[in-house]
Amino acid sequence: MSEKFDLVIIGAGPGGYVCAIKAAQLGLSVAIVEKRETLGGTCLNVGCIPSKAILHASEMYHEAGHGFAELGIDGVKPKLNLKSMMAHKDAVVKANVDGVAFLMKKNKVTTFFGTGTIKAAGQVDVVDAGGKSTAIEATNIVIATGSDVAGVPGVEIEIDEKIIVSSTGGLELSKVPKTMIVVGGGVIGLELGSVWQRLGAEVTVVEYLPMLLGGMDGDCAKQLKRSLGKQGMAFNLSSKVTAVSKARGGAKVTFEPVKGGDTKELTANIVLIATGRRPYSNGLGLEAMGIEMERGKVKTDAHLQTNIKGIYAIGDVIDGPMLAHKAEEEGVAVAEHLAGKAGHVNYDVIPGVVYTQPEVASVGKTSEQLKSEGIKFNTGKFGFIANGRARAMNQTEGFVKVLADATTDRVLGVHIVGFGAGEMIHEAAVLMEFGGSAEDLARTCHAHPTMSEAVKEAAMAAYDKAIHM
Repeated sequence: MSEKFDLVIIGAGPGGYVCAIKAAQLGLSVAIVEKRETLGGTCLNVGCIPSKAILHASEMYHEAGHGFAELGIDGVKPKLNLKSMMAHKDAVVKANVDGVAFLMKKNKVTTFFGTGTIKAAGQVDVVDAGGKSTAIEATNIVIATGSDVAGVPGVEIEIDEKIIVSSTGGLELSKVPKTMIVVGGGVIGLELGSVWQRLGAEVTVVEYLPMLLGGMDGDCAKQLKRSLGKQGMAFNLSSKVTAVSKARGGAKVTFEPVKGGDTKELTANIVLIATGRRPYSNGLGLEAMGIEMERGKVKTDAHLQTNIKGIYAIGDVIDGPMLAHKAEEEGVAVAEHLAGKAGHVNYDVIPGVVYTQPEVASVGKTSEQLKSEGIKFNTGKFGFIANGRARAMNQTEGFVKVLADATTDRVLGVHIVGFGAGEMIHEAAVLMEFGGSAEDLARTCHAHPTMSEAVKEAAMAAYDKAIHM
């Protein structure tokens, strides 16, 4: 006899487990299905969390070797213990996934480990690692299966996670390579590339677009390229990869200019394929159910429901930015909707962060987007080189950029490059969530000396332009 629940969620990543917890707290009986042996999805197991652990560790290693002398700390010659660094990463992962498992028990969410398939509206079958099948009945189903490595369009690549690696293998290297080629100049490639560059690798990025971080603010992308270039990272932009193959001592990447030209080849000990991710919907039974898809993603309505009543989808598997916190917001919205509340996600105010050093953080529209939409706006910009706290910490690279509507002064976007940008962006997100203006932010007292004063100064610059028009 099958078990019955108000809600069954397929996928225990950030979207899935947050949805499960919220729904249980709102009084629904909830089950969650996960194909991994641990909860947390890509983010906690092989993505956001482990990458941030080694990003931080590599930054500390690099700072000890290159920044301490300027602060009057002499005689420090750090020695890299990569095994211990990876053990730190693994411990962080275990603590997080164990924490999610505890929250499932605390909130009385039933967990099924195995591959979930939707057999009908209200029915999910779970097949565990041993081949045992369990039928689950549910009034509602949420698809929260996340995404997988995208690869390079039109190029056959054998990712062995040893020489040619995805982000998963890039987090598990047993030694620092002498050379590394990163295919893709987006968030994942730059973050992991910067880790291994700091630890001693010579890193070269090959990117199809003429700029890094496609879709992010152009000024931020240019600043980050300058900063990473000063750190030793090399770039081949506007370059189309045509082949990636094993070679003596490592692997070879073949590429050519996007606009045409001579073919080039680069070899390295490790090649990291970091060209983004694609929605994961294999084996869910979506086609058999007649669930509508659009460009490989599950199509949903304003309440995140598919065309089949009672079946919802959230996170990377649907449209929108592939961000863990976006999935979490959608999970909460679905849970609230099912509990009779007004669940909602404001897609205009979802921050994005690149955890390089310096960090890049953005929320709202970019200058390029506003121009393309014909929206008149004022720009206020303030560099950290003029910020007292930044100077005190030798963290003067970057700036804050505030974009405000030229007529109403409402803040439409904020973009930050600098130390701690990922933390500073949230005051902009709160302001924008409540429709605040550049003047509101400029007139809000900020503690001195702090990096955040640069946010106030940039807002003041945007507001000053508005009031003097």
